Parts: sequence; C-alpha cells; structure tokens
Amino acid sequence: MIKQRKQIIAWLFKVTQYVYTKYFKRNAPWNIKKQQLLQLPQHTFGYHLGAFLDTNGFELIPKAERHDAYHVLTGYNSNEQDEIALQYLCFGNGKRSLYLFGVIIIGTIILPDYWTYYKQSYSIGKKANSFYSLDYKGLLNTSLTTLKSTIFKNPNNITE
Repeated sequence: MIKQRKQIIAWLFKVTQYVYTKYFKRNAPWNIKKQQLLQLPQHTFGYHLGAFLDTNGFELIPKAERHDAYHVLTGYNSNEQDEIALQYLCFGNGKRSLYLFGVIIIGTIILPDYWTYYKQSYSIGKKANSFYSLDYKGLLNTSLTTLKSTIFKNPNNITE
C-alpha cells in the first residue's frame, strides 16, 4: 500500500512541477547545464550539484534550480519521503510558498508513515542558519564544506 501512495506522490510532483514553475515562479532561469557544473572543481558546491543531477538522471529545472541546491546542501535524497521532508526542513528555516504548503499538507496526508522524520526535518530547519533565500547560482564556486558549515551546526550530519 505504501508503494502505491508513493507513486501518487511522484505523479503529483511530476504534474505540479510544470504548472508551478510556469505560472508562479518569477525568478530568471540559471541557463546552466549539468555538464557545465561537472566541469567545476570537485570541492565546489556547483560540482556537487552537477554530480547530484548526474546520479539521479536529472537536469536543472528552469526557475526551480534552488530546489536541487537544497538537496545537495542537506543531503536529502530525491525519493518521495525525502522530498516531503525537505519541504518541512525549508518550512522550519522560514521558507513560505504555495508549493511548499501543498507538499507538506498533501504529502503528510498521503504518506503519514514518515511523520517522525518530517518533524525531525522541521527541527533541523529551525536550528540552521537561514539558507532558503541564498543566491545559489552565485555560490556555485564556493566550497561545499564551507557552505554547509556556515549553515548547519554539524555539517557532516545535519540531523544532529
């Protein structure tokens, strides 16, 4: 039963992603491809972003690039429960958007099995320095280790 509920979440993400970026996102796209990121030095945030995209078979979604940046910064995977938990973490960090609220509400209703994980993620976001509004495109050449250590108390294990 949980497998089917995860499939529903995955379908909802796929369907709503296009609508949200087209009609609600106002920021300019980065116009950067995964291969360009993978050419950056290996210690950089940008390289790790490219590696995350490559590992998952993704390209950056125009106008929603920062979402994948959050994955790299936090270490959260791209599975359904991690996608929901990441939104809880961002909510704890102060981010507010229609999409975030939709993911939290609908995701929690469909996948309540991870409620403890969601609460933990919210707490991590509350404890972290503000990161949801950083200019991630401008930070592509920054060391990932440096970036994480400025945001999280224990950057090697953000759950502590």
